[in-house]
Amino acid sequence: MSATDDAALVDAFLAHLSTVRNVSPATVRAYATDLAQFVAWCERRGISASDATRRDLRAYLAELAAARYAKTTVARKQSSLRSFYAYLVDADLTARDPAAAMPSVKIPERLPPAVPADLVARLLELPDVTTPRGLRDRAILELAYATGARVAEISGLDVGDVDLASGQVRLFGKGSKERIVPLHRLAVQILRAYLRDSRPKLLRGRQEDALFVGRRGHRYSTNSIRRMLAGYLESLAVETGLTPHDIRHAFATHLLESGADLRTVQELLGHVALSTTQIYTHVSIRRLREVHERAHPRGTQEGRPG
Repeated sequence: MSATDDAALVDAFLAHLSTVRNVSPATVRAYATDLAQFVAWCERRGISASDATRRDLRAYLAELAAARYAKTTVARKQSSLRSFYAYLVDADLTARDPAAAMPSVKIPERLPPAVPADLVARLLELPDVTTPRGLRDRAILELAYATGARVAEISGLDVGDVDLASGQVRLFGKGSKERIVPLHRLAVQILRAYLRDSRPKLLRGRQEDALFVGRRGHRYSTNSIRRMLAGYLESLAVETGLTPHDIRHAFATHLLESGADLRTVQELLGHVALSTTQIYTHVSIRRLREVHERAHPRGTQEGRPG
């Protein structure tokens, strides 16, 4: 089979992701990038991606590792290959799945950073709410911390997705899965002020469904929101190394530290598997251990053998 045929199989798979599995455009693009790289690798070696063997896949992943790709990146590319070949088998486009029995790339578990609540409070106070853009930024920050929403979910919000009277917001997560998340009173107040005082000025007379808009009155994109959040994080007086996604981590960790049960946090975050949410319990336990060692009279003493 030629490279052109391989490209057609990849296109069919990407169309399946979009139309049948309802995968987000960003995820489809990630699959497209991963598979294009693999097809090009196969072409250089004179083999077809559809005829590749398990040995070929192992050689490809080993080459990525040797090229110093991060383990998380190699693991993602392996996952893309798994999904691709599983689709080919299900669609009767190939007879065997070389990726099915391959052991997964082992990646070290990375715990989300423990973000102190007072640091989040400082972050929320950074925008200048006397300006339209500053009030918008404050509303985004409050919404992010109040709901644990992903940046892409915030960008995708329409005005109709927010019910300030009931104090709730409708978020659309991965695979367009819908969930309703409550808003606390302060978040409602900030959002109401944004809708009244800031959004009309940013729109400049345009008609737009998006809740958050940029300078030209168009939907505030995921990348623009991420850059905005990163700018505020960088302007904090301490070297935090935090990322925009860490606001979501803080939301989950602070809820658990305040007594919320794991299932509730799972639903609020929109996680499909409870195991994805459980990583935050490790952060909470780590935080409890630090507090315990600082506060307990014998927490900082060195043990002496008897």
